[in-house]
Amino acid sequence: MAKTTVAPAPRDKGKRAELIRIGVAIFTEKGFHNTPLDEVVKAAGVPKGSFYYYFENKETYTLAVIDSYADYFAGKLDRILLDPSLPPLERIKAFTADASGGMKRFDYKRGCLIGNLGQELAALDDKFRIALLNVLTNWRERIQACLDEAKVTGDLRADVNTEALARYFWIAWEGAVLCSKLEKSRVPLDDASNAFMEHLKHLQPR
Repeated sequence: MAKTTVAPAPRDKGKRAELIRIGVAIFTEKGFHNTPLDEVVKAAGVPKGSFYYYFENKETYTLAVIDSYADYFAGKLDRILLDPSLPPLERIKAFTADASGGMKRFDYKRGCLIGNLGQELAALDDKFRIALLNVLTNWRERIQACLDEAKVTGDLRADVNTEALARYFWIAWEGAVLCSKLEKSRVPLDDASNAFMEHLKHLQPR
């Protein structure tokens, strides 16, 4: 008599997505080490034992949170940086204004998840470092594409190194996000945005 194979019960994608959503919110505010799993499952309304039904451990959970945040932020960048109603350089300014407004909305308690986790985890575990670097590289490429478009439209000189500019932008912006959290002010964000835009003025065709 053939043995009957019973398919495993399908996992509740809604609960898994909710755990990830909660992780994005809490990690963005508190980071990895200051966020116990008990806090995550309580916020999601999921028994702690069920957490391991969806994720092997906190590390695999964190990688899923990073992936989710990366997808969300890539969509946000595309929405602004591909906006055909604005000139390319104005799109970058629009992004910084939107991001500054978001930090103010959360009373400067939430920063950048990638920046937060990068400071905590990049030196501890190579899989985290690579995952975080891949996200940051993707963001650089999106800013670089916008700067490359500005070359085509004549808003930047043809000889401008847009790859280096994109790297500089994110170095300055991530630092500004950290300072904004510390100062509970959008001033560092405005300073970084204004300095970058002013720098671009010197790279325009004469």
